[in-house]
Amino acid sequence: MTTSPSALDATTDATAPEAAFDLRTAPIPNFTTLAIARTEVFRTRRDLESFTRSVESLGTAGDEGRRRGLGLWMIGRYEQAAQALASYEQNDVVSAFTRGGALMSLGQCSEAAPIFARLTQQYPAEPKPRGLWLDAQLEIALSKGDAEAGAAAVREALKSAPSEFASSAEFHYLRGRALEIEREFEAALDDYAAAREIDPHHRTNLSRLAHLAERCGLDDIALEAYRSLSRQLPIDKSVLFNLGILLEDLGRDQEAAACYDVIVRNEPTNSRARIYLEDARSAIDMYYDEDLERKEDRLNQILRTPITDFELSVRARNCLNKMNILVLGDLVKLTEAELLSYKNFGETSLNEIKEILGSKGLRLGMKHEEAVASVEAATRPRAAAAGAAPAEGGSLLERPLSQLDLSIRVRRALENLACMTLNDVVQHSEDELLSMPNFGHTSLQELKRKLAEQGLKLAESN
Repeated sequence: MTTSPSALDATTDATAPEAAFDLRTAPIPNFTTLAIARTEVFRTRRDLESFTRSVESLGTAGDEGRRRGLGLWMIGRYEQAAQALASYEQNDVVSAFTRGGALMSLGQCSEAAPIFARLTQQYPAEPKPRGLWLDAQLEIALSKGDAEAGAAAVREALKSAPSEFASSAEFHYLRGRALEIEREFEAALDDYAAAREIDPHHRTNLSRLAHLAERCGLDDIALEAYRSLSRQLPIDKSVLFNLGILLEDLGRDQEAAACYDVIVRNEPTNSRARIYLEDARSAIDMYYDEDLERKEDRLNQILRTPITDFELSVRARNCLNKMNILVLGDLVKLTEAELLSYKNFGETSLNEIKEILGSKGLRLGMKHEEAVASVEAATRPRAAAAGAAPAEGGSLLERPLSQLDLSIRVRRALENLACMTLNDVVQHSEDELLSMPNFGHTSLQELKRKLAEQGLKLAESN
C-alpha cells in the first residue's frame, strides 16, 4: 500500500468536516484528514462514546486492523495504537506517521526516531517528519542528561536541512528549543512566535511558548498560548491545569474554576482537579482573615496528600482504590461505620487508616472547623510541650509552607513537588524549580526573597 507525500501533511484546519466521520469507510488519504476528524470526535461526550464503540467493533487484521489502529490514536489510546499499527508502518505512510506520533506521546522517542528518519529519507522536502525526527533525537539527548549536546546537534541538523525547511514552523520551533536550552530566552521566544505565525495549531510549539513566557514573566503571552491550546480538541488536561493556575495568580478565580470544572466533569475521580476547583470557587468574591487563611492552607496541603504516600496493607489499599479514595481529604469525610460497611474492609484496615490520620492530626468524620484547629495544634512547635518558648511556627525548617505567604502560582508549583515544610522547599535547586510548569524567574525571585527573609536559601544546582 503506497501513499503520496501529501499523506505527511499534518497541518490542521479550524474547519472540521460537517458529516460524521465513518472510520470504517471514510477515505484517509493523509494525516490531515485524521487530525481534522479527531476534533469532530471530541466535540461531545456522546460523539466520543459513539466513535469509541466504532473503533472497538473493528477487526484486528487487514484494512480494518489498520483503521482500528488509526482510530485508537484518535481517541488517545496511544499504547494500543502503536501496537496495532506496527505491522502497517512499512507499507502505509499514514500508519507510520501516526504510529510515530503515538510513540512520541508515550515518551518512547527512541522507537519513534527511526520511523521519522525513514519518512524523512522518503520525503526530504516534507518538513513534519524531519521536524519530528530532530525533536525525537533532542528528547533522547535530554533524557540522557545531554542537553547541551542535544541543542548543538539540532543546530547542526538545521544547517544541513533543505533550504525550504527554514521557512517551516518545525524549523523555528526546533531552533527555539535549542536557544531555550542555551538560555537565550528572548531569541527562543521570537522563534516560538514565528513558528506560531506559520502554524497556529502546532501544539508542542504552543506548549513551549507558554512555558517559557511564564518563566520570563510574560503572563499575557503565556495566557494567550494556553488559551490557544485549550481551544484545540481534544484538550490536554495539563493545559487546563496550567491555565487555571495562571488565571488564579492573576486574580481571575471564576475563569480558573471553569478550567478545573472541565477536568472534573470529564474525570470525576481526578482528586487534584476537584481540590483545585473547590479552592478556586471558595476564593471567588471572598476575603479571609490572614491567620485563618494560613491555617486553611496548611490543612489543604495535608488533605491533598495521596494515599499512596503511606504504607498500607494490600487489602486496605485495594479497598480504598475501589472506593475511589485517593487523598487524605477523601478519607476524613467518611465515618468508621461507612468504612466498615464496605466489603472486605475490617477492623485491621480501619486501625491502619486511623493511625495514618492521627499522624496528621486528623480523624474520620471530622468537621472542617475541627480539622483546621486540630492541624494547627499538631503543627505547633514541639518545644512548647517541653515548656520552652517557641518561635512562631516551630523550628525554622519544620515550619509549614504557608509561613512564606507565597502567591498562588508559586505555592501550587511547590505543592506539586510535595513540599509541605520549609525544609522540603530548600531541598530543591533553582534549576529544578525552573523546570516546573507555571514556575518562571519571577516566581523564583519571589521564593528566594521569602526564603531570605527567613535566613534560608535553595539547594545548589548540580
